[in-house]
Amino acid sequence: MQEVTLEQVKQLAEESRESIWSIAKANGHEPKIYLHWTAGKYGTTFPDYHINITGDGKIYVSTTNFAETKSHTWRRNSGSLGIALCCAYGAGSADLGSYPPTAKQIEVMAQVINAVASAWWLTIDKDHVLTHGEAANNEDGGIGTHNPYAWWNDSYQDGDTRGDLEYLGTAESPAYNPWSTNGTRGGDVLRGKANWYKQN
Repeated sequence: MQEVTLEQVKQLAEESRESIWSIAKANGHEPKIYLHWTAGKYGTTFPDYHINITGDGKIYVSTTNFAETKSHTWRRNSGSLGIALCCAYGAGSADLGSYPPTAKQIEVMAQVINAVASAWWLTIDKDHVLTHGEAANNEDGGIGTHNPYAWWNDSYQDGDTRGDLEYLGTAESPAYNPWSTNGTRGGDVLRGKANWYKQN
């Protein structure tokens, strides 16, 4: 893992733009950014994600080639980037465990989303930027690769579900409610913050 600045994230994204678009188009979609938690502790990073953000808001990359395929989101890894908050050890729909997302992590993730989306010429919306839970539930209309496997919609009935960042445990996103339409779901908050950074 290599620690990088936000400006370096943007530079790496710019360097990979042509490749990521080519890979994504070959797979029938535009580039995607998937948002995760590691289900680990604040200082533990994982190579499954292109970018890891530790509890103190530091940014680490597992590769300098953001077009490299990593194993972060089932059947959605080609032409996509995985960003993870190092947190949520023991988390579930009832609580966020001993290591909930920190305020610093949330803000840095929003800044990273903006940096990558800007470099890749992507709109920051649910068609391009999704939490793992939203992707598991095919909330971008799906990319034709899987049935829903979200916490709240497990079509496989195998218990292998995802709900990463469905809620953040903050005043803006206080509790698990995947049916909410009032902007309190984690993905809505993170995209909203990223769009704020884009405009400011």
